[in-house]
Amino acid sequence: MSSLKPTIIIGAGMAGLACATWLHRAGRPVRLLEAADAVGGRVRTDLTPEGFRLDRGFQVLLTNYPEARRIFDYRALNLKAFRSGAVIRLADGRETTLQNPLQRPLAAFSALTSPIGDLSDKLRILSLVRHVLKHKPEELLARPATATLTFLRRYGWSERMIDTFFKPFFGGVFLDRELTTASNFFEFVFQQFVTGEAAVPALGMQQLPEQLAARLPSGAVRLNTSVAGLVDGTQVRLTSGEVLEGSAIVLATDGLTALRLLAGRSGNPNDAVAAHALIGPTAARLTTCTYFATEGGHSPGRNDKLLRLNAGPNALAHNVSFPADVSGAYAPAGRALVSVSTHGERSLGEEELTARLREELAAWFGPAARRWEHLRSYRIAAALPVYLPGQPARQPLKLSEGLYHCGDWAAYPSLNAALATGREVAEMIVEK
Repeated sequence: MSSLKPTIIIGAGMAGLACATWLHRAGRPVRLLEAADAVGGRVRTDLTPEGFRLDRGFQVLLTNYPEARRIFDYRALNLKAFRSGAVIRLADGRETTLQNPLQRPLAAFSALTSPIGDLSDKLRILSLVRHVLKHKPEELLARPATATLTFLRRYGWSERMIDTFFKPFFGGVFLDRELTTASNFFEFVFQQFVTGEAAVPALGMQQLPEQLAARLPSGAVRLNTSVAGLVDGTQVRLTSGEVLEGSAIVLATDGLTALRLLAGRSGNPNDAVAAHALIGPTAARLTTCTYFATEGGHSPGRNDKLLRLNAGPNALAHNVSFPADVSGAYAPAGRALVSVSTHGERSLGEEELTARLREELAAWFGPAARRWEHLRSYRIAAALPVYLPGQPARQPLKLSEGLYHCGDWAAYPSLNAALATGREVAEMIVEK
């Protein structure tokens, strides 16, 4: 076994790291090639000179994800949980607070006075909670799907309930305010919120990939290493010209990168058609995350650890969170951190978007918001793969002899899918 060539994994995001972790546990040598300057892919955290920790996009770990529980050491991550619930800003500017809306629906939605929905809406929440708790996660993902919006309407929820709760809450999860995302994935995510918590590692989301990378042998991960293309068999050519050979190759990249690598193998135009058939859909959803720092140590989030959701249909600030309220390590002493998410394509430059966000936030949190310091903006063009009705919950992971593909691009848009497909590819290689 010691003379076996390493499995070459292209991409040290969550899928690639999971694949490498399981291969290493099975005694197989691995080599991860990562074009960026750190592991994690889309799961990255930047530390500013002032001491702010900025996750690249608003991200949380749903603690009951089956694959996350399987692979992470939660105690070592020192997870800090958001409170279950949200503060929702209604279209007329009023606010309403929902605590435990999925875990305790009848308690959260006061039966007669809540502006979110009527009593029948709240009873339907309870009905869906009971439904998802009867099924395993993989059973929910295997269910026939429509668009989530169609599913909600067929279930009988009022348009007010959909507009003021489902669209801002799950539209933020999916980066899809119109809820075109497949309903089987909605049922799966709904179950995860019912059964677990939304949390972040105390030192930021990048602690997730770094925990996995730390378990690998020294030298197994090569950073700042770009792959130019695949060569015949199980070889890859780096942009430096170096050619590496392995016992197998795993494409643990986003869909477009995998498509480029597959399509360029021979230069034959037909390869592009074949690559599309292998990889499946590559469309992605875009989000922009804008960070502000407030003056003084007072948090506009009142330290309640609740997410803010905007039900206004034309708002730029779709959801707002205060990460340092959840984990104090996200901001230096005496400062508060504000994370604002804007979903979808916007024909606005960073300066204009920031100025317009300040005005919206001032209407929401008071005139002091106009003076909040803009720290950084992240425009993430491929934040999540699009997952529509009719797409399979799993694309083929073995593409050809010795060539594999893993990641949420090969399944459904979540950390759980990235980790699961990485493990499944590792098992295929070990069992070969």
